[in-house]
Amino acid sequence: MTDTRHDILEHITRTPEWDVLVIGGGASGLGTAVEAASRGYRTLLLEAHDYAKGTSSRATKLVHGGVRYLAQGNISLVREALHERGLLKRNAPHLVHDLGFVIAGYTWWSAPFYGIGLKLYDLLAGRLNLQASRYVSAAEALQHTPTLKREGLRGGILYYDGQFDDSRLAITLLRTLEDHGGVALNHAPVTGLLKEGGRVVGATLRDAESGQALTVRARSVVNATGVFVDEIRRMDTPDARPMLSPSQGVHLVVDRRFLPGDSAIMIPHTDDGRVLFLVPWHDHVIIGTTDTPVPETSLEPRALPEEVQFILDTAAQYLETAPTRADVRSVYVGLRPLVKNENTDGAGSTAALSRDHVIRVADSGLITLTGGKWTTYRRMGEDTVDRAARLAGLPERLSLTPGLHLHGWSQEPQADHWLVYGSDAAHIQALPGADTPLHPALPYTEAEVRWGARTEQARTVEDVLSRRTRALLLNAKASAEAAPRVAALLAEELGRDEAWQAAQVAEYRALAQGYQL
Repeated sequence: MTDTRHDILEHITRTPEWDVLVIGGGASGLGTAVEAASRGYRTLLLEAHDYAKGTSSRATKLVHGGVRYLAQGNISLVREALHERGLLKRNAPHLVHDLGFVIAGYTWWSAPFYGIGLKLYDLLAGRLNLQASRYVSAAEALQHTPTLKREGLRGGILYYDGQFDDSRLAITLLRTLEDHGGVALNHAPVTGLLKEGGRVVGATLRDAESGQALTVRARSVVNATGVFVDEIRRMDTPDARPMLSPSQGVHLVVDRRFLPGDSAIMIPHTDDGRVLFLVPWHDHVIIGTTDTPVPETSLEPRALPEEVQFILDTAAQYLETAPTRADVRSVYVGLRPLVKNENTDGAGSTAALSRDHVIRVADSGLITLTGGKWTTYRRMGEDTVDRAARLAGLPERLSLTPGLHLHGWSQEPQADHWLVYGSDAAHIQALPGADTPLHPALPYTEAEVRWGARTEQARTVEDVLSRRTRALLLNAKASAEAAPRVAALLAEELGRDEAWQAAQVAEYRALAQGYQL
């Protein structure tokens, strides 16, 4: 196989200056890069690890307005998110679909109370609304969610939000960026910022595979590294005050039998005042999430025992048969890049901190984008590129992304997990190994590993099992058992030896251990 990474490095070396350099390959970085490239700006994105390696692959898998933010009175954020939810469903129908959510009522007042709130939710979505919310009887609630606790059930509300696959959207954005002439490189950490006369004019990076150091120049530099933005800001201003109060959200993945039927369950008020979701996803069920302030950010955050227990206890209050620790196939944790209130020291609960995105421009011209959530990634990118273009004096160009079909756009129904590839699915199914499963407990095939290596910049076993496929999240133990075969296929595609394969398998298995209880 020819390795495309060599060509990407060549391209980077040959380009004297970029219009927009984006640091960070998660939701905000990819959204910004697609926005810039689709406007015709010369765009380069650099990612230290892999696309969506951090928070952007560990969401609750919902494209939603945020019922919780409605309760907090943040109407503008909810309206914006619901608008973006509608656009994303139109622009990536292969990745986003409607999902019904049942809010079960066990008191006389709960259904009317939540019903009124969700009518407002529908209204705020306007003509991009998915489906109208409505009252359901106890019998109908059980039709949608058969495992719901029956005793005392008086009925409920059924409302609709969007569901997606987060890291598959990230890879789709990577492909969309490339379709529009943008360039992206993963496993390429930025090691420093290039400054002239106090202005940031580029960055230095290291190719993690070869160790090669490169320098890139750019008219504007965007720091979109999510929960790690403060690290890049300190490269610019060593004494920069931290912007973030990160908090972590834990999710448990269990078998589908705990939530058969066609709908999710939304628990509107847990003991700690949050909402909790039980969501069918890739023939499994995700239960989450928590909101625990964390003192520092890490690439592989871990669930605290009390967080796991809290999720299991809360689910048990609403399910006839509730999962136990033994039923958990995988546990994963995402960090929220919550922006501190500038007037406080950031102490206290993070649950009240806003999920609005924030753009800050340093004296050096470094643009930092953080906060926000997957649902509003496009709007975040649009706002950031508007700011970058003005600052850098780039030719003014209109945003095309509100109606931009993302790579693989397709409305063709596909069987099960092939859907996330959209129009690429047929090409993958034509590759060798399309009928050979990687593991009996996983839906993925050998062809998907080859496709990931050839077209999606998959470089490691983790890239394949965690983010090109979702094996790590669906069943951490099975994914560890599939690792040797994935390593062998990647070695074949990328020209690696047996020592590399052994190291990859050991590294991946150590990682997967942390996703098991």
